[in-house]
Amino acid sequence: MTNSIKEIDGAKTIFVIGANTTNAHPVIGQRMRRAAQNGAILLVANPKEIDLVRVAHTFIQPKPGSDTALLMGMCRYILDKDLQDQAFIDEHCENFDEFKASLDAFTPEFVEEITGVPWEQVAKVAHTYATNKPAALFYAMGITQHSHGTDNVMAVANLALLTGNIGKESTGVNPLRGQNNVQGACDMGGLPNVYPGYQNVTIPENKAKFEKAWGKLMSDKVGLTHTEIFDAIYEGKVTALYMVGENPLLTEANAKHVREALENPDLFFVAQDIFLSETAQLADVVLPAASFAEKDGAITNTERRVQRIRKAIPPRGDSKPDWWITSQIAQKMGEHGFDFSAPSEIMDEIASVTPIYGGISHERIEEVGLQWPCRDENDPGTQYLHKGKFARPNGKGQFVPLEYKQSAEIVDAEYPLILTTDRSLYHYHSATMTRRVAGLEELDSNEWLKLSPADADQFGIEDGEWVEVYSRRGKVKVRAQVTDVCPTGVCSMTFHFHESPTNEITNPALDPVAKIPETKVTAVRVEKVS
Repeated sequence: MTNSIKEIDGAKTIFVIGANTTNAHPVIGQRMRRAAQNGAILLVANPKEIDLVRVAHTFIQPKPGSDTALLMGMCRYILDKDLQDQAFIDEHCENFDEFKASLDAFTPEFVEEITGVPWEQVAKVAHTYATNKPAALFYAMGITQHSHGTDNVMAVANLALLTGNIGKESTGVNPLRGQNNVQGACDMGGLPNVYPGYQNVTIPENKAKFEKAWGKLMSDKVGLTHTEIFDAIYEGKVTALYMVGENPLLTEANAKHVREALENPDLFFVAQDIFLSETAQLADVVLPAASFAEKDGAITNTERRVQRIRKAIPPRGDSKPDWWITSQIAQKMGEHGFDFSAPSEIMDEIASVTPIYGGISHERIEEVGLQWPCRDENDPGTQYLHKGKFARPNGKGQFVPLEYKQSAEIVDAEYPLILTTDRSLYHYHSATMTRRVAGLEELDSNEWLKLSPADADQFGIEDGEWVEVYSRRGKVKVRAQVTDVCPTGVCSMTFHFHESPTNEITNPALDPVAKIPETKVTAVRVEKVS
């Protein structure tokens, strides 16, 4: 997030696209709801009707996979009506003319055809976002989990630059992260192309810096992403996997392929987790990890805030903190530099090699967390990014010309519906933890295929009936829920339930840049169970 959660209170316009905020981020969703009730204009763009729509001023339903057309159409309207912040563009941006020329393709007729949203509604959302400032934009995996997800995010950035809604309080481009501390994992180098702090592995100076700090020769080659790892295992190119806190048999697109990879007899598979998940059951070795309540340390949340966590109860059984397990393995392998005695020492090392964390220590975050960048011990942290200049060599934000790209799968006579995935308010990710809570299981205990009344009528399906959902990768059995939240032609499932493993049928087509799979657009058909 470029901005902070508390700044929602000061936004005059809140634009939420591709995010079921009240389900997936309920604390932030409640803050948005309160802001709308206190006078902020709330705009929601989502293929499904979500709970936040109840307090929204405008709700539009673009077809799954059409977000680039919608966002670039909004930019086209803003320029056509001369609503752009030209002073901001002239002073702080580059590549504007090339971007402007690319909007010629996004005519009102084209945008209507691709998105299914009437141009008048597109214009209304664009006009409000451009004129009722400050405006804050929020998105989640509804726009990233596509074969053109990077384009969608670039389109979001274009819209913020065009209107000057960035680098200021209560504005910004604000991705809502999908799991706890996923921001911190990325910050710490949990990506295949960067060291901690997003320092690129291909830059010789960065490589030399970490070789000196860690006393080891480092590779300058970009590694594999999460999805690519399973492809490499399947192909025999990777023969050992150390997996910590993941359950890809439920969360990864085309999950049958993941199972086939993990069942490769040549693979040595180590799983480190707090419960024996569906994936961990396939492991050669399981290392019992301590839960968040059983260990000390720090996490970094979606607003870049580094916060302390403290042990509330002793670890159960033989479970140990993740950092301790990993350090012990390294020491058994004869490596040095892993003789930590406490998480605070690890944070000190983080600060020594990661400039954006340079001023963060356990002592400084004992009471209140700090937001990075926090570069030294006197830095109070950064409430919002890009104030005055952007984090690029010339200090300018870059407009990106874009073209509309069709989703990898489209409907046809055999697969006439688009399946998109969502989350339940009551369960977290693959539900490894939450389905062990009796109260939550009572509230939400099985998967549902949400289907529009028109589609249910067409396929002869009654509410509550068992159906099979087929895609080009297989089928899953699930109960149908006939509901108006899905428009005709679109159906929806969560992915929390191993009894109906949704991601066994989702589309693994990858975005060429981020390598994220297109789980939000899968062509399916639905049949009653005979």
